[in-house]
Amino acid sequence: MSAPQIVSSDDILLKLCHSVSHVLSNTSASRITHAGMVQNITRTRLRPDLGCFSIFDGGFSGLVVINFSADAAVEIYRRYMLNMGMPEGELAFSHTSDEVGNVMGELMNQILGDFIGKVSKELQTSISQSQPKMLTINKEISISIDANLDEPVARRVSFRTENNHIFYLEYAMDSTEFVKTPEFELDEEFDPDSLLATHGSSGTAPVASADIKGAAPADDLLDELGL
Repeated sequence: MSAPQIVSSDDILLKLCHSVSHVLSNTSASRITHAGMVQNITRTRLRPDLGCFSIFDGGFSGLVVINFSADAAVEIYRRYMLNMGMPEGELAFSHTSDEVGNVMGELMNQILGDFIGKVSKELQTSISQSQPKMLTINKEISISIDANLDEPVARRVSFRTENNHIFYLEYAMDSTEFVKTPEFELDEEFDPDSLLATHGSSGTAPVASADIKGAAPADDLLDELGL
């Protein structure tokens, strides 16, 4: 009998790192990578130059902080806006610009949305997040955040932009484990378009009376959609 599969707090952190790299790489059309080493820290902090944080709760509780250097924030912001089709001449150049802060806050929101979607599917639990807050921080100021965790574990991971600018993810959550039972199965994803193609769409054939020996195609489709 094989040992049960266990998902630890560090495994959940890895899922978050993948979400950061995936979302920022796709939205900025550039390569964002994270280090292979994870640093143990005693607490999470907001650090210069641009810090963003969000608290999540539900199946487990935690705190996500991303600290961007000025160069990293401006690079990701400008690549994102150019990828969206904005003219380069209309873009901000300083990390202190409200526009940069707003865009980075939106990207943080997308990162957490991607992370929560993966956690909900793979761990079959539900968590919710607070609205991400973005702050421009003076170099002499460091802000600590208390997420009121019972048995917190705190980690720090460095990321690198395509232009080799560094930023950091700091993460704290309850020490927890998820154990995969033999009955555990991932929820199947379905494509509505492929289901419609398989069962046929309305208007392509004359309407016939219901087949007493089997369910109608529409009933099959509703069954697959879980309706």
